[in-house]
Amino acid sequence: MIHSIIHKCCHSKSLPPECCAFCNGNGPETLLDICFDYILTNLHTICEYEPHYTENLRLRENVTLPVEICEKLLYLRSNRGPRLSPRFVNIFRNQLATKLKRVKLYNTDIDDDSLKILLQHRLISLDVSHSPLLTANSLKYVTAFGSNLTSLSIGDNMNLFPASLFGQPYLIDRDYVILAPRLKRLSVRNGEILRPEFYMLLLKPLTNLTHLDLSNCSDLGDFHYVLDLINLTSLILYNVNKLENLIPAICKLKNLRHLDISQSKDENGTYENPSKVLATIVECLPRLTSLDISGTNLAGSGVAERTDDCFGPYASDIPGLSSRVHNKFQFLGLYETQRGACFRHDIPAKLIAGNANEEQVLVAALAYLDRSDMLQKVLNELFHLFRFESCNQVGQALNIVLEAMNRNLNERHIQISGSATLFYIVKGAGKELHDVVRVKRRIITTLLNGMCAHRNDDTMMRNGCLTLCQFKVPLDVVFDYERLVDILLHSVYGMQQESFVQRIGIYLLNTLACQVDGQQKIKLGDLGAIDKMLWLIADRLKRGICDDVLEVAWSTMWNVTDETPLNCQKFLEHKGMEYFLKCLKKFPDKEELLRNMMGLLGNVAEVHSLRRYLMTPEYIAVFSDLLDSISDGIEVSYNAAGVISHIASDGPEAWTIDDPCREHVLARMMAAIDRWDLYSLRNINYRSFEPILYLVGIYDTPECQRWAVWALANLTKVYPEKYCSVVKSEGGLELLQEVIDHPMPPNCVKELAVIVLENCKQYHERDSLETDTQLDG
Repeated sequence: MIHSIIHKCCHSKSLPPECCAFCNGNGPETLLDICFDYILTNLHTICEYEPHYTENLRLRENVTLPVEICEKLLYLRSNRGPRLSPRFVNIFRNQLATKLKRVKLYNTDIDDDSLKILLQHRLISLDVSHSPLLTANSLKYVTAFGSNLTSLSIGDNMNLFPASLFGQPYLIDRDYVILAPRLKRLSVRNGEILRPEFYMLLLKPLTNLTHLDLSNCSDLGDFHYVLDLINLTSLILYNVNKLENLIPAICKLKNLRHLDISQSKDENGTYENPSKVLATIVECLPRLTSLDISGTNLAGSGVAERTDDCFGPYASDIPGLSSRVHNKFQFLGLYETQRGACFRHDIPAKLIAGNANEEQVLVAALAYLDRSDMLQKVLNELFHLFRFESCNQVGQALNIVLEAMNRNLNERHIQISGSATLFYIVKGAGKELHDVVRVKRRIITTLLNGMCAHRNDDTMMRNGCLTLCQFKVPLDVVFDYERLVDILLHSVYGMQQESFVQRIGIYLLNTLACQVDGQQKIKLGDLGAIDKMLWLIADRLKRGICDDVLEVAWSTMWNVTDETPLNCQKFLEHKGMEYFLKCLKKFPDKEELLRNMMGLLGNVAEVHSLRRYLMTPEYIAVFSDLLDSISDGIEVSYNAAGVISHIASDGPEAWTIDDPCREHVLARMMAAIDRWDLYSLRNINYRSFEPILYLVGIYDTPECQRWAVWALANLTKVYPEKYCSVVKSEGGLELLQEVIDHPMPPNCVKELAVIVLENCKQYHERDSLETDTQLDG
């Protein structure tokens, strides 16, 4: 990554446009990206299970994919959950139907056979990190099929190189670890268990190497075995211990352009004569354009040393770099150098990784994306920039944070720091962010990745939920709906009781349930929303607590069951009515609770096949008594009347109980409606009037008609702009006119029907007038 920064920023102090999330995301998704997303969500479109072995996928017959499609398909799949497995890699087994040249994978569960499948494509580049199932057998496949490899990065997969490496049959009587004659770039990291003999054996046949990364490899010996690598231009020895012993060998690599001897461990970054060591390195390696000495004392004390040469006097605040004042480095890493070298003035470099200012922090973050220990510190710096100061390059910072989180999915502290920074970025970005759909989706996907990987971590879940609250729910998040629901249900059910995470999780879940369509509500039920809400309710009942969680749990079920019979049935099957009666008895004076419970039961009563489960003396008596409730204005009484109206609409023969009797309950309902104020403001939201309009046509039970027409009269009078068009679009005007013309309905029902028609007429006349005025203007 740092090489691309250097290349693109040779004449500028700023980061390249490619680093800006807003620049990259300023446009709609391409058709190709949409197709990839659809295919990965619906693998059956191109894949099928292998016969007799249903664990593995294979391409369907007559499907052939070019190299560009194959590589992107594999890359995108590896960057979304669940972790990439052999099941998916098997798609690429057929080399006549698929083609791969460059493979880059992070955080996978692929095994040796999977890697063999990939290598058999004769790859040019292979980068595979955090893949714990790989073993030393994979080394054989690299040799067997790696003749075209020019770049190989095996990250921290140290199972490839076990401690007993030289006792393994593979390496007995061999003078190499791998054979890859064209290899130019090699990265082997975190080799704490390996000995100098291994590196000698590994590097001996790889004479064409130009780039070598041995980060976190502890014991490299005297390092003179690298002197045969005469083409080496980049050497990364990050966190290698006893580096001072390696300096003589390093100084003989005259073609080096990039040298990284940075440290994150204080004990390894101290040199006896730092300024002299640094001066020796720089003077012996005249072609260096990039140098990283972060975490060391090589920058000296900060006292400038002035020297005269043929160009006149010159000085540097970093004494060891005085010879480069007129030949500045393209990149210089000074992050956490001793005595704060990055804060000095005369630094001979165009790009500096440090923490003295915003640009240095961003450069450092970009440079250390693959170094979790350094990256965590840099992300904390970035977080403080957004929280306590200001960041001018928001797009660049956003892109870096997202990349950092996606590359280090299993690193808890990076996910926490990154998500905390995302919160402030999203909160402060405003319209610039909310106009860019692709950027919003990247942020949400990255958050969900981190939350899924660390779902039991209270801090990560809190950061994620707080950031999600900054988006429009469900509009912005519906593209990853199922995964979001899963993680929110876990926050409700799997996190600590009465925690902040539980509260914000149930709030988001309720918001989601309130505004999604029928199929998504069904999916909510299938994923366990009903039983998890009832579990919350049972817990509160047991402890005698009526809090916002209890109220929102009922509200969530109210929303989930809205015009969704399957979820209404789930509510009954999970003994929801028992919890209703218990809550009513335990908390009779809680207005919000009563309203939410009765709203839910109204949804259940709308389902014809379920009404018989409500026909018990106990339930009907409760509904009848609630008709007289003045709790929450008219809402509880109104919802109780709605439940009774739907039950009564099935006729006298469906009223299978003697007490309370049907006539008495309906009389109480009529008396309740007489008390209601037609101008009452409502705490309710209808997406459709279909259930109410059904009751308008129940002529043999005028009490049901009266409740339904009163509801329409009230809603169209108080909220005409919201509900008049619903009445019209669903055929309500014609139905109400039939009521007016029909001889059976009583005058009180006909009068309400006239009010509804007049409300709708006035609204549509005003709406037409406003439209004409706008057109004339």
